Amino acid sequence: MSQQGPVIVVSDDETAPFADAVGDAKLFPLIESNWLDAAQAIARVQPAAVIAADAQQHVSQLAELARHAEALKPHAALIVLDPACSLPPNAIPFTRINRDPARLTARLNAALRVRTLHATVLRRMQESSPSQTQWPMGDPLDDANVLLIGRGALYPSLSVALGERMGVIGALSIEAAAKHLNARDVDGIVLGDGFTPRVVDAFLTVLSEDSRFRNLPVVLTGDSPMRNYDLANLELASGTPLEIAINAVPLIRQNAFEARLNRALKSIDADGLLDPRTGLLTQEAFTNDFTLAMREALERGAGLSVARFALPNIAERTRLDAARILSRLMRRADFAALRDDGTVIVVFAETDLRSARMIARRLASILRQTVISAKEGSRLDPDVSLATLMPGDSPDAILTRLEKTAQRAAS
Repeated sequence: MSQQGPVIVVSDDETAPFADAVGDAKLFPLIESNWLDAAQAIARVQPAAVIAADAQQHVSQLAELARHAEALKPHAALIVLDPACSLPPNAIPFTRINRDPARLTARLNAALRVRTLHATVLRRMQESSPSQTQWPMGDPLDDANVLLIGRGALYPSLSVALGERMGVIGALSIEAAAKHLNARDVDGIVLGDGFTPRVVDAFLTVLSEDSRFRNLPVVLTGDSPMRNYDLANLELASGTPLEIAINAVPLIRQNAFEARLNRALKSIDADGLLDPRTGLLTQEAFTNDFTLAMREALERGAGLSVARFALPNIAERTRLDAARILSRLMRRADFAALRDDGTVIVVFAETDLRSARMIARRLASILRQTVISAKEGSRLDPDVSLATLMPGDSPDAILTRLEKTAQRAAS
């Protein structure tokens, strides 16, 4: 049974089958409201989620409803059934309610999971000291990356429409998409045209059978046939590329918000030593760990090497994305930090210079293949320099040597 609060359903149609749409009312206590009283109902009961129907007849009221829902803490999803109008940025569309009403239960469960995570982070932040509660500012969409799959006429314009709002990882085939899904953290998938129904069905079946992707937003374009896949955030979007992008944004933003919450929770669990933007160490924690690691290596005569990854001419979103990828790829014994100058410093514990060079080349190669640079259509080409621990070194000495190596390589 849901303990998070009731679900408000908003409609002027008294015959709307809301109870049937969300399944057993014991799972989701329902409070029905008309459009005139909806805002007051939200303020009165602080709902866990809001479901709205007939939105096309109440555009101005929907905008007000969206403002009230967005102000709720913890997160409360606003789901609009079969919208036939432009939606506010935080309004999640839910199409074809009459064809598959059971999907709404899964959609609500996914939204409530985000709400539970948000409540946990808010509680843990209150329990932690201010130094341990860094919180990324701005729209979660700033962190988002969407996987765009397609090879038809719609693909270029969809890439532009999505790219104006978030990072885009392009794939011209299902095989390429699968590689990206295994290598990257993505916040949604937009499946464009150019594939047969059999290929689409096989792809969605594989996604639904993998627990990693069951709550991932998946947006099908056009009027694609859709059977009952175990994908809570599977959605259909038709219209122009701009309309498809606008409809895809709310689900992708919610997933990016969930990813941000997970990083924040890990940072709190680590007593604030992890940067919630990247999953790498904060600069202060890195300095402390680096000093200790160097001291131990010198005392034991062990190896220690340091790599500097310079990420030139890229946007902040891309730099953070690259740092998050490095945090996933590094060995457990290694540690790193994203510095204010935009470089990532990685320390390879008990590693000589030759081995460190091999590891750094592998990491740089993966960055080149997976991160798009600021120049349209080109790949990120990180500049990598290395240094190894010498007798009598201090942290400042080895970092200075690393900087000089990078300057010589650039000249």
